Amino acid sequence: MKAVIGVDGSKYSEWALGWLGRIPFRVAPRVTAIHSIDFNSARAPFVTHPTVTGYEPDVGEAIHFLESRAKRVETETKQSLEDLGLNGSVRVEKGQIAQALLKHAGGTALIVVGSRGLDAIDRFMLGSVSTAIALHASSPVLIIKEPPQPLRRVLVATDGSASSNRAIQFLMKQLKIDPKAEPIVILLVHVMPFLRYTVVKEAGEKLLAREAASLERVGYLVRQIPRVGPAAEEILRVVSLEQPDLIVTGAKGRSAVARFLQGSVSTKLIHQSACSTLIVR
Repeated sequence: MKAVIGVDGSKYSEWALGWLGRIPFRVAPRVTAIHSIDFNSARAPFVTHPTVTGYEPDVGEAIHFLESRAKRVETETKQSLEDLGLNGSVRVEKGQIAQALLKHAGGTALIVVGSRGLDAIDRFMLGSVSTAIALHASSPVLIIKEPPQPLRRVLVATDGSASSNRAIQFLMKQLKIDPKAEPIVILLVHVMPFLRYTVVKEAGEKLLAREAASLERVGYLVRQIPRVGPAAEEILRVVSLEQPDLIVTGAKGRSAVARFLQGSVSTKLIHQSACSTLIVR
């Protein structure tokens, strides 16, 4: 597996690297760590101190700072890759980090980003990098919000769509289960609408049973959690109750109409959950 990760020297990018070192992949990922220098941030007009009349920012000094920080981040990231036993390289590029990550992912690599970066000004200018990546990537995206930890409880949101099926396949094919270790518990959540039809309830139960059986065959311990109500809200309630180490979800649900009415479930999980989230396409 190939993984592309954004690094900027913040604790979030350090956590992201740590997660890559802790996730039990079947095949260790080949990592490309990318630090991007956005010179536009050095020229932003709101960098000027508002109380000093006639003050103009020293753009050259700001650019020198960005280049110096890039060298430091490059050195520290190389050391972190070595310490974590990850095989990979570090690249320093110019421009927006979201575009750089999408380019290097090439539509197939796992993209890993921290939910926040180091520089608040950059975040103001570029918008949320993690949100931009989640919206525009055509490959899986892992958004990190917490320090790395062993995977013991993974919440998987499923609705029977092709996208959620790919999320389950990712867990079955990309991660390895150590039969001698404590089993990983999958909290398999399926949210049904407020419909008083027995056939809907039965279909949801069959879906959970079928997907639970598939996950159990490869060694996961599965708890089936049927819920009723708005999908994102119900998933967030389960997250609050169960405190999983990771959320795994597909990028799109079964119903385009439901997505229009309720908003993107995966986007809501990114913004409203304190848990790291893997979005699979």
